[in-house]
Amino acid sequence: MKQHRGVVYGANGVIAASQPLAVSAGLKLLMEGGSFADAALAASAVLCVTEPHNSHLGGDGFALVYEARTGSVTALNGAGKAPIAATREALCNGIPTRGTAAAAIPGLPHFWCVMHDRWGRLSRERCLSTAIQYARHGYPAGKRTAGAFAGSGELWREFPETLSTLTGSDELPNAGDILQQPDLADTLESISVQGSDGFYRGSVARAIAEACADTGGYISLEDLANHTTLVLKPLTTRYRDVVIHGQPPSSQGHILLQELNILEHFDVKAMGHNSADLIHAMVEAKKLAFADRWKYLGDPDFVDVPIEFLLSKDYARQRANTIDMHNAAGSAAGGEVPHDTTYFCVADKEGNAVSFIQSVFWGYGSGAIIPGTGVLLNNRMTSFSLDPQHPNSLVPGKRPVHTLNTWLITREIDGYQALEAVGGTPGADYQVQTNLQMISNIVDFGMNPQEAIEAPRWQHGEGVRVDGKDEELAIEDRVDTDVVKSLQERGHHIHLLPSYGHGSTVQCIIRPQGSQCYTAGSDLRADGHAAGF
Repeated sequence: MKQHRGVVYGANGVIAASQPLAVSAGLKLLMEGGSFADAALAASAVLCVTEPHNSHLGGDGFALVYEARTGSVTALNGAGKAPIAATREALCNGIPTRGTAAAAIPGLPHFWCVMHDRWGRLSRERCLSTAIQYARHGYPAGKRTAGAFAGSGELWREFPETLSTLTGSDELPNAGDILQQPDLADTLESISVQGSDGFYRGSVARAIAEACADTGGYISLEDLANHTTLVLKPLTTRYRDVVIHGQPPSSQGHILLQELNILEHFDVKAMGHNSADLIHAMVEAKKLAFADRWKYLGDPDFVDVPIEFLLSKDYARQRANTIDMHNAAGSAAGGEVPHDTTYFCVADKEGNAVSFIQSVFWGYGSGAIIPGTGVLLNNRMTSFSLDPQHPNSLVPGKRPVHTLNTWLITREIDGYQALEAVGGTPGADYQVQTNLQMISNIVDFGMNPQEAIEAPRWQHGEGVRVDGKDEELAIEDRVDTDVVKSLQERGHHIHLLPSYGHGSTVQCIIRPQGSQCYTAGSDLRADGHAAGF
């Protein structure tokens, strides 16, 4: 398959991200002897400064960490909970989509500190210095960042102070304009010196609590002081001859593993890459896995999520047997038990790696910025249900279901789990669909990371109504016309996307078996790139 970008090779460290300034910040620390965690902290913070439409300090993050010394994988869940005062009774008229009432407790700064305390080698001050510099002295807006500001005119009419705080101006920025956020620089400096206390206690915390109290929000000083990051065992499943590691609940990472378990019952290589049979089988597997999400997924501290059952091979076989290869299914039922984000990945000289994703949920999250701090709050509360019987029902102190998930592949060699690949993408409910296609491209078809990223993609779900139906299958128009026709004949409602018009933006690192170096790729559907040394 033709590639528009070359594969990046690096023996001592690699990073791939959607924003060039974040890539250079992370690579600089790798070259100075920093660990994957140091580089990840630097890149994550720069992304908060340069891509506020995707992520910010007022949002949350998830990661999978691979430790080469032991061959072990750790999952980090940096999701914030619903504030204690955010009850169904208080929100009986509905959860607002914008404003401080839409915000769950921010999780990203605490998540940073947990990751850095466990795996960092350089000081927090050094790791955050580049982000602080860009926030205080300015960074050049990229084309996509400028486009995100321009496309949010209605939001700026409601929250004009947010536009001015994020840009240093009352005017919409153009690509190349220098944007400054001195208040955010002060908050980042507070975290660099005091750690998580610099955000969750003291002046920043008081500013968040006071702003919420003044504007109808629910986050209190107690909520902030009690916030924690979860350190968990990842979900795993064996697909073909490798092990896939995914995010446990409250992430919907189990969907990806369920999709792979179902797909394993089909001869994917014989079907052919992006054939009508393969796309059909993948879409039907997606429908079945999502049906289980709607039926079961919630915060495991509050509901029983039957993960062992959902990831069992017997259950996958039952679900695979329900797929009709000649006809698209309508809405699927869950089995019976017997809006914006950014992603990047890093690997270091010692063979450690992280698959890292962060978000404020919708574009610019709640739209509400905390005066004097530069902190943009998420609107993650909107993902809760107000139905008390729903597994994702709103309860104070509960984590909402997250679309955020990452993946990591290992291969067992003489009892040791060797790193094979890490990757991920933003894209809400499309994340697990794109990740399914990426893993199949790598494992089933042996593609290098850039080939796997640039291959034409599909996405299934709600969107433009087709023939009066809400469910559509959107496919990039590089897919063969005969494939599209065959899918339509099976009952799929097709919407063609431009050649590289799919909304996800994948980053990926692969360590080929027996190789002493990494290979990395980055999606040309975004502004970023991969880099190594």
